[in-house]
Amino acid sequence: QVQLVESGGGSVQAGGSLTLSCVASRYTYNCMGWFRQAPGKEREGVAAIFTGGSDTYYADAVKGRFTISQDNAKTTVYLQMNSLKPEDTAMYYCAAGIPCHTWRKPAFGYWGQGTQVTVSS
Repeated sequence: QVQLVESGGGSVQAGGSLTLSCVASRYTYNCMGWFRQAPGKEREGVAAIFTGGSDTYYADAVKGRFTISQDNAKTTVYLQMNSLKPEDTAMYYCAAGIPCHTWRKPAFGYWGQGTQVTVSS
């Protein structure tokens, strides 16, 4: 089992920035990623990073605004979010051990409890 703990969520005004962190209890091969789910909407993949290298993946909606990165131990993943918009408001979840080739809709993986991001206009 892998435990994931997210942090860094909060409330900001549109145009602001936040950095989310996710700490895993151990290294997991494959991808670690960030997902979000707004009320009444399906969960969507935001970004992912390959823990065996440095390949990154982004949803079109966040390209150019969000940056995913990881620490040297590949057990902590970050999501730097800039130019935040009200539509970025959601619960953000971290996942580990997800297949990179289907990172947007992983069939398996480990999940955190989530951290809330609220962007006001």
